[in-house]
Amino acid sequence: MPRKRLCSHDLDNFKRPMRTLPLILALCIAPLAHAQVYKCVDAEGRTTYTNDRSLARGCSQLDGDQSVSSIPAPRPSTAQPTPSSFPKVSPDAQRERDDARRKVLETELATEEAALAEARKALSEQEATRLGNERNYQKVLDRLQPFKDKAELHQRNVDALRRELSGLR
Repeated sequence: MPRKRLCSHDLDNFKRPMRTLPLILALCIAPLAHAQVYKCVDAEGRTTYTNDRSLARGCSQLDGDQSVSSIPAPRPSTAQPTPSSFPKVSPDAQRERDDARRKVLETELATEEAALAEARKALSEQEATRLGNERNYQKVLDRLQPFKDKAELHQRNVDALRRELSGLR
């Protein structure tokens, strides 16, 4: 008995029902996902939503065409006012503190800028140097990486100090 060879049109005839199967399944499952949503308000005035009928006693059923957000509302601020017994700082004392802080930050900034310049100089010297055992370029990159990391660290410190100084009054 000779074997029958499959042609491309036979394969298309097989694929056609397989393409419609997911669509049919999706249409059958969609009604199962529908649920009633209930809005509940407790004695303290908090509103919650549920789709569990056993928890929805005394709750009102929402219409199916309303949208319900699952994002909680922002909580009210619980900031307490400063107590009157809290020590107060005179404007002159605060100005002195701010000036002292500014001087410390400016000193740190100058130190970090000098360290950054030194790190960049060391990096450029290392980039100009080519060792004999570095035929593979990855070895060069591996050797330079600590110098690049140090320069980037000092640059981040300088940027942070400048941001902090710009935020002072």
